[in-house]
Amino acid sequence: MRYKNQEVFTNINEAYRHYLKSRGDKKIKQYDTPRFRHPTAKDAAKFNTINYIWGTGDRYYKLAAEYYDDPTMWWVIALYNQKPTEFHLKLGDVVFIPTPLESVLFHIGY
Repeated sequence: MRYKNQEVFTNINEAYRHYLKSRGDKKIKQYDTPRFRHPTAKDAAKFNTINYIWGTGDRYYKLAAEYYDDPTMWWVIALYNQKPTEFHLKLGDVVFIPTPLESVLFHIGY
């Protein structure tokens, strides 16, 4: 599911020549970086949002497991909050968890 909407391309960039040669490969197949859009205020009004107070030991994947039953969807919470990693949060910050997941995924372009 993680690579569902990503383009696959063949990388033959000159910068990889030494690396490819050392591995005996001629090319690398890679997934393109996905482009998601942050939900607009109008989109966000369609979601239920759970306010969660960030505490010691919290991790995005734990929140995704609890609220989405899927720890691999941690990035949805990070994207929605515009905080790409846990490093960007401090104790006591409010983390917004948008639900339902299917609606959120639709509105961000997944």
